[in-house]
Formats: sequence, structure tokens, C-alpha cells
Amino acid sequence: MYRRLLAPLRALSLLIICSLMPACDRVELAYRNLDVIIPWTLSDYLDMNARQKTWFKERLGAHLRWHCSTQLPGYLAWLDRVQQMVASNQVNDQQLQARAQEAQKAMNDIAAAITPSAVELLRGLDDEQVGEMRQAFARDVRQREERYVRTPMDEQIGNRAERMEKRLTPWLGELTPEQSRLVEAWSQSLIEQNRLSLDNRARWQAQMSAALAQRQSPEFGQQIQRLLTNRQSVWTPQYRQFNARAEQAGRSLLVDLMQASTPAQRQHLQERLADVRKDFSELKCLKVAKS
Repeated sequence: MYRRLLAPLRALSLLIICSLMPACDRVELAYRNLDVIIPWTLSDYLDMNARQKTWFKERLGAHLRWHCSTQLPGYLAWLDRVQQMVASNQVNDQQLQARAQEAQKAMNDIAAAITPSAVELLRGLDDEQVGEMRQAFARDVRQREERYVRTPMDEQIGNRAERMEKRLTPWLGELTPEQSRLVEAWSQSLIEQNRLSLDNRARWQAQMSAALAQRQSPEFGQQIQRLLTNRQSVWTPQYRQFNARAEQAGRSLLVDLMQASTPAQRQHLQERLADVRKDFSELKCLKVAKS
């Protein structure tokens, strides 16, 4: 129940962040990974043995309990600010920057909290598992290049717009023709996105592979911490510059969409936000934490 209810909140925060960050053409970002709250994943890259699975399940349970008792109250306050932003017609650049920064901080806090567990698990991998991860990284890049980069540019633009509409529809309902045109123009403005995002992903994976090759070194924990909690440290100047432009484009898109929204869409958004907040406030683990 807890994990299922996290999905709409995660989707809303991702909607705000992903409209601002080019890395979210991969949508999942880091937040997709490892059962909603943990921004790293191994299940897609290697097979854990029985001992590792048992250890992992216990650690995951502890992290979920920590997340519910210490992080969810902040999410409720964040939802309140989003609701107020919409109700007061203050969906502007300044407010969106603030909400995105708050959501990003929440993800960073989670990354910091689980990094010691990640370091311990990664340090315990054997050579075969590390080799599996390298192969999976390479396969991941090949598949994404085939899907996102090698397709004709007009298809890339159309697919990106389609993905964004799918993210928006649960919150606004069906988009109007004017709003669809806004999404299309946004997608057109990010013509460099797929290649730069894939190059950046491959760069991060290469540095992770290099760290794993030296996983018994004293610096390993620090290297993993940097890769999990400061992903910007691997960005090239070109990608950093593009990311700033894409964030601005994303904020402009959301502002324009809300300005073009219908009364029914705004009502739908308010009701959806209220439903998400109600579901979270009634979580058993949150009530226990307050008692």
C-alpha cells in the first residue's frame, strides 16, 4: 500500500523536475530506482545471490521505515505548497524553481541516507557480478541509443512530446489542441537532448565501472558517494550548459500550460492533488510516527 501510494507523488515531483531537466527524457531519473525511494538499482544489472538478497531485503525494509517516518511529513507540506501555488494562480517561474529545488533536495536526502548501504553491497560484489554490471551497462547504452538516438529526428521530437503528454494527462486531463502545440514546441526546443543525455549516462556508468574495479580501495566509499549523491560532478561543461537551457524551457512550458488551462483542468488538478494528499496522510506508518 505504501509503495503504491508513493507512485502519484513521485509522478508529480517527476513532472515538475522532468519538465525542467533533460535527464528526465529517461523519466525514471534516479528516483525510479530501487523500490521508489532508493536512487540506485542493481536488479537491472546483476543477479544477487541468496545472502545478498536477504541482506538487501532487510536494509530495504529499514530504509522504507525511515522514509515513511522522517520524509513523508515533508512531502505533505510540499503538496500543500503545490496546492496553494495552483489555487492562487502562482504557477510561475519563481514558484516552479522553488518546488523543483525542494523535490530535488528530498531525492538528494534519500540518496545520502542509503549511500552507506549501497557502498556495503557494492563492495561485496564478486568479480563475476561486476562483469555482469559492465555488460549490462553496455547493453543499456546500446538499447537506449537504438531507441532514442538513431531514430530520425522528427520521431525523437514526436516521441518526446508524446511522453510528456502522458505525464501531464493524469494531472490535467486531456490536453487541448493549444496545449499540445505548446508541448510540441517544447520538444522541438530540446533537439540536442537525446544524444547529450545518453552521452552523460554512459559517462556516469563508466565512472561507476571504474570505481567498482577498485572496490576494495580506501577511496571506494567516497567515490560511490559522489556518484550517487552528486551526479552533477560527472557532467561535462556542454551538458551543464544544455541542462540549464532545458530547465528554463521546462519551466516556461508549465507556466504556459497553466495559463492555457481550462477551469475543468484546474479543478481536475486540485482534486487530484487533494486525493494524493489524503492518501498519504492516512498511511499507517505516518500515523505511527506521529503517535
